Amino acid sequence: MSLPGAGRDRNDGTSGASGASPLSIALRGFVGSARFAQALTLTAVGLSFSTHAVRSIIGTPGLLAAIAGLLVLCAASLVARWRAVEWYGILPLSILVFIGWCTASILWSSLPALASVARVGYLVAFAFIGVYIALMRDTIQIVRAFGDVLRALLGVSIVLEVLSGIIFDIPIRVLGIQGGIAGLGPIQGIFGSRNMLGFVALIALLTFLVEWRMKIVQRTRAILSLTLAGLCLVLSGSPTTWFALGAALLALAALYGLRKASAPTRWRWQIALLATGVVTIVAAWIFRIRIIELLDARSEFDVRLDVWRELSRYLNLNPLQGWGWVGPWPDAPPYTWIELATGRAHGTALNAYIDVYFQVGVIGALLFIALLGVALVRAWLLASTRRSVVYVWPALMLVAITVTSFAESFALFEGGWMLLVVCAVKAARDMSWRDALRRE
Repeated sequence: MSLPGAGRDRNDGTSGASGASPLSIALRGFVGSARFAQALTLTAVGLSFSTHAVRSIIGTPGLLAAIAGLLVLCAASLVARWRAVEWYGILPLSILVFIGWCTASILWSSLPALASVARVGYLVAFAFIGVYIALMRDTIQIVRAFGDVLRALLGVSIVLEVLSGIIFDIPIRVLGIQGGIAGLGPIQGIFGSRNMLGFVALIALLTFLVEWRMKIVQRTRAILSLTLAGLCLVLSGSPTTWFALGAALLALAALYGLRKASAPTRWRWQIALLATGVVTIVAAWIFRIRIIELLDARSEFDVRLDVWRELSRYLNLNPLQGWGWVGPWPDAPPYTWIELATGRAHGTALNAYIDVYFQVGVIGALLFIALLGVALVRAWLLASTRRSVVYVWPALMLVAITVTSFAESFALFEGGWMLLVVCAVKAARDMSWRDALRRE
């Protein structure tokens, strides 16, 4: 899949500048080039998924400066290539409405106004990065970028864990690495927690599978990449990731069957799969305790249950509009009260849907579910009807995000949020109701 104008990099409007100096023309040509957009995409994906490491090494001001510099470069590239982008119907309304509601929550946020504005700006910044990636690169190029970056991040994580746990046998405190690889995990790599490592390893595994099926990497490299992702996933010891992996593999098998089915009968299979999915979710809820015990995740579930129980006490005070958007939890009430009540520090509600509900109320939760649901339906229909395997990637990413969001809040900030925006924009670009109306 390619964007309209994606192959017209030599005709991006840089040659039509009359009266401009040779230096400005050259600079505009450089910023508007496809190679510059490729480099920015790699940098953006890498920074979005390594924020913990960057923050640990150079501090929060350094991370914010890096994000600000990246935003400036992305904006410059977008302006230089403005004419190469067909804007009509490309931005999903669900993203705009959700961000708009989060922005409106500044008016009733429990945080000071300046802090609330900064946190909403942090959300918008990664949304802009996601939109830039989706506009400037086609889906094959995005898969390649994610594959290259995730290979590097997981490789660095394994190397540092080996250095910490086996060679030097000392923790790397600046990154929070405890060297647990000597005991076969759990490890966290450069991502700050084992669950985040598991999530990154999961999306890397699915990305490497798509790369392998599309034959855009050599066979040896694909096998080594899959081995690396599988090793990180196992050593992370994250029970939540196994749920998401199971759901993603079932989705992959379902998509394979749908793509083989004939077009006239495909809609019947879609309905059958939908009914099967509903029954599976109901059964999983009924037998949730047994499933948790089988996966040895009782302690993880108990921690989440304690947090959700405390959250429910404060949800009753602001059920409609919530406490105001904050993203990762700040060191301020009512979040500090919840941490005191549960006896441990928490950066999120450990559930994206509950987190959104708590921060921006039932309206915000419904908007977020609509954003995720519409993107997933669009991506699923594209993956099951289009011939190219590359359309499977956004669908698998959204399935992984949807399932992981029941136990983590990664989809609400930084790399997880950026990935959600990329997939939503890509799905909307190829299945937009506004574009269909225009064609009519």
